[in-house]
Amino acid sequence: MGNAQEKPPGSGGGGGRSHQTTAGSGTRSRGGSSVEKPGTQRASEKGVANGTKRENSTVGGQGEQGSPAVDTSYLDAPAGALPPHLGRLKNEGNHLFKHGQFGDAVEKYTQAIDGCAEAGVDSPEDVCILYSNRAACYLKDGNSTDCIQDCTKALELQPYSLKPLLRRAMAYESLERYRKAYVDYKTVLQMDTGVQAAHDSVHRITKMLIEQDGPGWREQLPEIPAVPLSVQQKHRDKPVSAEVAQARAARAAQEEVRKKEARFTSLKREGNDLVKKGHFPEALEKYSECLALKPDECAVYTNRAICLLRLSRFEEAKQDCDSALQLEPSNKKAFYRRALAYKGLQDYLSASSDLQEVLQLDPKVREAEEELEVVTSLLRQSLMDNSAQSHSPRV
Repeated sequence: MGNAQEKPPGSGGGGGRSHQTTAGSGTRSRGGSSVEKPGTQRASEKGVANGTKRENSTVGGQGEQGSPAVDTSYLDAPAGALPPHLGRLKNEGNHLFKHGQFGDAVEKYTQAIDGCAEAGVDSPEDVCILYSNRAACYLKDGNSTDCIQDCTKALELQPYSLKPLLRRAMAYESLERYRKAYVDYKTVLQMDTGVQAAHDSVHRITKMLIEQDGPGWREQLPEIPAVPLSVQQKHRDKPVSAEVAQARAARAAQEEVRKKEARFTSLKREGNDLVKKGHFPEALEKYSECLALKPDECAVYTNRAICLLRLSRFEEAKQDCDSALQLEPSNKKAFYRRALAYKGLQDYLSASSDLQEVLQLDPKVREAEEELEVVTSLLRQSLMDNSAQSHSPRV
């Protein structure tokens, strides 16, 4: 449901409830709209509004002035073991909640809860759900105190019920009651390790508690209940909806990406440190592992090329620079290091061409200027040697 922000005093954060209704009169919800008890009618519904007679409309037909019929089929959706009239109240509350009408939904859930007591409904699971749903409305409305009370009542009816536990944890957190929130979140995770909101909140609250209570923060916590194995198994065996399965798969994919990124960053840092120490074979291995994780990282190719150059593996160094230039065609480092690889391969013309490319991209690269002088000298000497060999007499 998401964390609710606590409202200022007087806005519902700690006040009592007033949900009683009287026959023939509506109750004003927190959302400000009127909700009727079943069986009551207003003057307007009897046919008179502002002194003007109106025609009655029926559900399923055309409304006043030809307006389209309102679909109320959701009212008859399955509602556990609740009697039909109470099931309709619950379904109407669910519908209102779904459309963001939390105050109106509270009234419907309250009527259903009161109706269960009056009818002597013996179904703890269904009454637990009503309290939990009403708690969700309070949480959305920022009424954390009433949310906690309803969640606690729900858990008295159905101990180790996941949703009330999670909602109570969120309410505790919004009230900055971090120790109790931590206990509820950890209890939730005993039942379902896939609740990412609980994982995130535990990490966040742990930091707060360490700041608040110091190294002995765990000693200040209330006891975390041990969830029975039978309850844990029940939650594991419970089939999940397609929506929940999709959300879990998305979280797993995100976690995999996060781990991969962290591993890549660590390997690259280790490789850089090894290069600084002159340990080129070991650095080469680290960079190769990096590229296995992320084969499109230009900087890793140019870094690995350094190691290959220092190990006189010039052809492989050239190939790494080629790969880097495919990714970034104007990469100065790749051109410069490929020039060094060409120099090692005694291809001085290609080396000269790459060094000139570096200086075109950045005329201030002094190393390229100096290296170009060396390569130009080697190229001249090579041409002279070749010329001398071609003019030497054959025996």
